[in-house]
Amino acid sequence: MSEAPTRDASVIVAIDDARKVAILSAHFPRHGGDYLFLPGGRRESDEGASACARRELKEEAGVTADRWKHLGSYAMTVASIARVDLFLAQDLALGQQQLTDTEQDFKLEWWPLHDAITAAEQGRFLLPAGPLALLLAERTIDG
Repeated sequence: MSEAPTRDASVIVAIDDARKVAILSAHFPRHGGDYLFLPGGRRESDEGASACARRELKEEAGVTADRWKHLGSYAMTVASIARVDLFLAQDLALGQQQLTDTEQDFKLEWWPLHDAITAAEQGRFLLPAGPLALLLAERTIDG
């Protein structure tokens, strides 16, 4: 049985003016292949959900954003009190990825929002927070 998450995390839907979303992919041998995911990660001990989101977006995608919207906070598992906060980031400025040693194989691509949601429907995302964030972001944008 795997350990329950103990630290909160943030996941970000970064969408540009052309409705393209920052999508990451990598190989996950334990899960049997290549998967998609959104920028995000665990909080450092001294940061809140929003600061974590800003840091992770800059590190993993090389992106900063001027406009942010909190899309909700959800339990990661029933066995843990850790939460994942979902964010929509818009008015983007692009820069260089700042990947850590364990993230060197992360590939960044920009997908049309509709295609990203289709990939989520096809089970191509490893974790459920990404697909949920995409659906909530689409609803917020089209609101």
